[in-house]
Amino acid sequence: MIKYIVIKTEERNVVEQRNLAFVIATNLSILSREILDFCLEHNINISTSLDGPEELHNANRPNAGNNSYRVTIDGIRQAREILGMDRVSALMTTTKASLGRATEIIDEYVRQGFRSIFLRGLSPYGFAIKTKYFSDYDSDQWHAFYREGLDYIIDLNRRGFPFVEHYTALILRKMLTPYGTGYVNLQSPAGIGIGGIVFNYNGEVYPSDEARMKAEMGDKVFLMGNLLADSYEQIMLSPALLTPLQESIAESVPMCEECAFLPYCGSDPDYHYATQRDFVGHKALSGFCRKNMEIFRYIIKKMEDDPEARRVLEKWVHW
Repeated sequence: MIKYIVIKTEERNVVEQRNLAFVIATNLSILSREILDFCLEHNINISTSLDGPEELHNANRPNAGNNSYRVTIDGIRQAREILGMDRVSALMTTTKASLGRATEIIDEYVRQGFRSIFLRGLSPYGFAIKTKYFSDYDSDQWHAFYREGLDYIIDLNRRGFPFVEHYTALILRKMLTPYGTGYVNLQSPAGIGIGGIVFNYNGEVYPSDEARMKAEMGDKVFLMGNLLADSYEQIMLSPALLTPLQESIAESVPMCEECAFLPYCGSDPDYHYATQRDFVGHKALSGFCRKNMEIFRYIIKKMEDDPEARRVLEKWVHW
């Protein structure tokens, strides 16, 4: 299926002349030389998950009969040998077992040759909801994890090892430059359907992967239409897209419009609908708001109180 999509897209793009980029998100468990050769030929990048040291990764991502950590590390090594270092990336997810272990997780990324990490909390979608992992820790515990990780990464940079935390770099770009980030959750109106569109296997069209996951759980509130039945205009002008976009303009949302952090923040209708059944959400009860405001405060405090940390962080703007 991947071969078919890539080849057909490239054939069509001889005429369309679009800027194409392909990424396969995979746990690397069925990686083969044939797959890697195809990725090399068609300039396809590989994205995988790495949650930390062996014991932690295996606990977070059990794989029947296999050591999922070893499969991942071996797959990363094989992919790099064929595709090159910069064509293989990894994402981590913070579970309850990750708390208090930010430095170990970052050290694992350093050991595996990565120069950046995205300290990513659980989201209220899909597997995290089905397994109840999303409610395993609160925002205060996650903020402590984030602060531990950011402090350690800044210290790595002080010691001469360049390393970046992705989310912090995105926020710094919004804080310190006039440019956008392309990150859908830091846009107003929200970036869903504007910064990205998802086609499901059955032709259904969603404004984000989170919306697609919600549909797989039985709620198709964000369903924009179907490629097999609807026109481009019908899909892009669907109330399932236009309503959350209209309601997510932060400059007109109660509590957002008077927030000091408004220029740095954005809207996340996916999150607020998942947690409060409302595209806007009550901001005083919003985990999205609480998470971002605490991060904004901490970044600003680091830059005001520690000139050396400021110099490190300012370099991340152009990363």
